[in-house]
Amino acid sequence: MSKIMTPYRFDFVGSFLRPQALKDAKAAYQVGKISKDELDKVVNEEITKVVAKQKELGFHVITDGEFRRTFWHLDFMWGFEGVAHENTGNGVKFNAELAVLDDTYLVGKIKAKAHPFVEYFKFLKQFEDENTVAKYTIPAPAQFFQQMIVPANYETTRKFYATNEELIQDIGVAYQDVIKQFYDAGCRNLQFDDCTWGAIVGDAAKQRYQSLGIDLEDVKAKLLAVNNLALEGRPDDMVITSHICRGNYHSTYFASGPYDTVADYVFAKENVDALFLEYDDERSGGFAPLAKVSGDKKVVLGLITTKLPVLEDKEKVIARIHEAAKYIPLERLCLSPQCGFASCEIGNKLTEEEQWAKLKLVKEIAEEIWGK
Repeated sequence: MSKIMTPYRFDFVGSFLRPQALKDAKAAYQVGKISKDELDKVVNEEITKVVAKQKELGFHVITDGEFRRTFWHLDFMWGFEGVAHENTGNGVKFNAELAVLDDTYLVGKIKAKAHPFVEYFKFLKQFEDENTVAKYTIPAPAQFFQQMIVPANYETTRKFYATNEELIQDIGVAYQDVIKQFYDAGCRNLQFDDCTWGAIVGDAAKQRYQSLGIDLEDVKAKLLAVNNLALEGRPDDMVITSHICRGNYHSTYFASGPYDTVADYVFAKENVDALFLEYDDERSGGFAPLAKVSGDKKVVLGLITTKLPVLEDKEKVIARIHEAAKYIPLERLCLSPQCGFASCEIGNKLTEEEQWAKLKLVKEIAEEIWGK
């Protein structure tokens, strides 16, 4: 598939609701009722089915639905040397509930090794054809960096890295290695998922950092630095995009705020090919920051929510696309849901049928705007 064809006019972020057969198999494996091989057989079967569904709906990007993961971000971090994790029942407070996540922390210096996600990608790649390209999603380097400097991890991280600059260097270099692993496996469409920018927008974030005595502009500079370091030396024929998120767990969210305060960094200076942006409700603010998007970078407007089952009004979505086109040319815009349907195994509060109806609506609107 040609680089200029991705992202597509109708696209999606990547994760899908876990089918009941997959949930049952995972539960059975966890209590020792089935073997790892038996679990893997079910996972492979369900990935095969979800890819077929994406093709049936006419999408040109295919993913494995992130069916092999528990968490959209932490599982990837566990694939590096120097990283350990433990389920202690802790998590991150979202607006409506606690997102239960494994504690993930350093036990040594961060180094790349043969990453298991690359093997997962190889399974997905077999389903590519003349109409589709396989996309793999991984957490952004900035997400990895942020995970290791949260208050719960700060002292442990300082045992191995005296400064954030040293930490950024090792994360960036490790990502360069893994990006090359993906490329060598045939991956030409990689997506960073990044909640770090979404977590520092808005007045609440500004006040939180001020209370900690941290310069928010310095935070932004470091997030940009680690993401761009990871992208150095990437192959010219590999599309790398970034999905900017405000949190997506069981139909709830982590942060609110417009893009205005981060646009000069991530929109203007992050060296990705396209940005997948949340714009499904008022928490994301207006479209004016899109004027800061640099060069020929594309923007995928996340105007269809994955948090609620109700279908959006088609004409209102079309009107919003034209509103966005006042700030960035229509030919550089695409359409998608605002996030995945199941960033973690728990998934959002809608059915698989409602999930597919959302994707059908995305495609229908995109073809009305840009043609078939």
